[in-house]
Amino acid sequence: MTKYPLFTIFILFLLLTSCQEKEKAVSQPNIIFIMSDDHTTQGIGAYGSRLAKLNPTPTIDRIANEGVLLENAFCTNSICTPSRASILTGQYGQVNGVVDLSGRLQKDKQYLAIEMNKLGYNTAMIGKWHLKHAPDAFDYYNVLPGQGDYFNPILYAKEGGTKQEYRFEEDLVREVNATKYQGHSSDVITDLSLDWLQNKRDKSKPFFLMHHFKAPHDFFEYAPRYEDYLADVTIPEPASLWDNKNNGSVGTKGFNDALLDTIGSSIGHRNVIRNMGMHMKIDPNIPDPEYKRLAYQEYLKRYLRCVKGVDDNVKRLFDYLEKEELLENTIIIYTGDQGFMLGEHDYIDKRWMYEESMRMPFMVRYPKKIKEGSRVNAIVNNTDFAPTIINMAGGTTPEYMQGNSFYNILTTGKEPAEWKKETYYRYWMHMAHKHNNPAHFGIRTKDYKLIFFYGRDYNSQRNTEAQEWAHNPESMSYFNTPPAWEFYDLKNDPKEMNNLYGDEKYNDIIKELKDRLKNLRKEVKEDDSKYPEIQKVIDEYWD
Repeated sequence: MTKYPLFTIFILFLLLTSCQEKEKAVSQPNIIFIMSDDHTTQGIGAYGSRLAKLNPTPTIDRIANEGVLLENAFCTNSICTPSRASILTGQYGQVNGVVDLSGRLQKDKQYLAIEMNKLGYNTAMIGKWHLKHAPDAFDYYNVLPGQGDYFNPILYAKEGGTKQEYRFEEDLVREVNATKYQGHSSDVITDLSLDWLQNKRDKSKPFFLMHHFKAPHDFFEYAPRYEDYLADVTIPEPASLWDNKNNGSVGTKGFNDALLDTIGSSIGHRNVIRNMGMHMKIDPNIPDPEYKRLAYQEYLKRYLRCVKGVDDNVKRLFDYLEKEELLENTIIIYTGDQGFMLGEHDYIDKRWMYEESMRMPFMVRYPKKIKEGSRVNAIVNNTDFAPTIINMAGGTTPEYMQGNSFYNILTTGKEPAEWKKETYYRYWMHMAHKHNNPAHFGIRTKDYKLIFFYGRDYNSQRNTEAQEWAHNPESMSYFNTPPAWEFYDLKNDPKEMNNLYGDEKYNDIIKELKDRLKNLRKEVKEDDSKYPEIQKVIDEYWD
């Protein structure tokens, strides 16, 4: 046998292998995961809230209109760093180790990037990261340090830029490749994503891009071009801004003069320690209700101007994909890292297990597989995001992830009988940052919600210090608050205006929910044995 037939066979083998690899790459969809910071469902037109008539998000609405919108997507802890960690790991906070804003996610725990790399994807993380350690598991990154700046932000990258030291925490100092960019962060982050898509990615592979906006995080600094947007519009107010009826409990309202009206940062003068009027620079000499009304209008206009900037930049991503003929083979996901209170119950910020804070926007466009204009009410949470994205890419959920893929629900519109019937929530921080939200956990089903405010900090040192601060409202951080239960019948009270805990009519339902909550805590590996002060409160007040 001559060498030529063997050589020919070898060449044919290489060509066949190359064709198979190209076919695999083509069959795998590109995926863009777009996440804004604090963009709540009330601020998205497709969710039909009181703000929908303002048409705040025409491009983001396009994702829902041409794809699917999830009505019951929830975070497991409504605060930036823990939520992002759950998205990246597919795990709850006590398992991945990130339970509050001091949490860190090192390279070997950046599981979503690791798994997508294994599946042959070119991976990139651009924008707000907020997990202390650099996103080194990604092929490419260019991220804001910490919260980052709204204007002329510095971002640090895997390579390029100027080397400088950055202090992420007191004990975490790292040399980074930093570059200062000109412009508004929403525009800059999109510029960087478009540059990566066009010039820096490996075009022989499908891409997975996590595009994370800083906006509309407080304090809502919008690009100057939006100054006139909504200027002459009166923003609709939630009824609970003025009358909170029977929402809450002694755990959220206080029990003595030191706590009175200082739990939960407010719109108006109610909370004298922190309220939105202070941040919006409303004259403090103006009394409520006028002070509250002025603060609310300024707050919402600034917030929605930031949202407008996000929406316009999402359009730039759409325009690029259409121009490059990539749109039909690209899955576009839009979400926020948690919800946000826009004056409901006279609250600002997030943290609460109440609907507006706990619910995350989540919508997906992928015409090849997902029916346009569909809506899904299956319960999912942010530990399910990573398994779903891995499934979209052709992979299976790793055993170490606690979440589950809901990709089949998106494509069929059908909820399997064995799918989860509830979701768990825990806000670990306690009376922090003068927002003064008590620590709590709970269970949320499609019909009911049960919350336990245990009112203690998991940090034992802060719990000890709390006793010394008991009568100083200016030093309220970590002050122990009274334990209390809240129960809401969401079928009849979707806005959570009537706490029915203690109503004999619901005794059997509440007992069942407590049993389910206890089992759910075991299932998600939630264990307070390491925090004896908390466990003591749980044991004493469970029944």
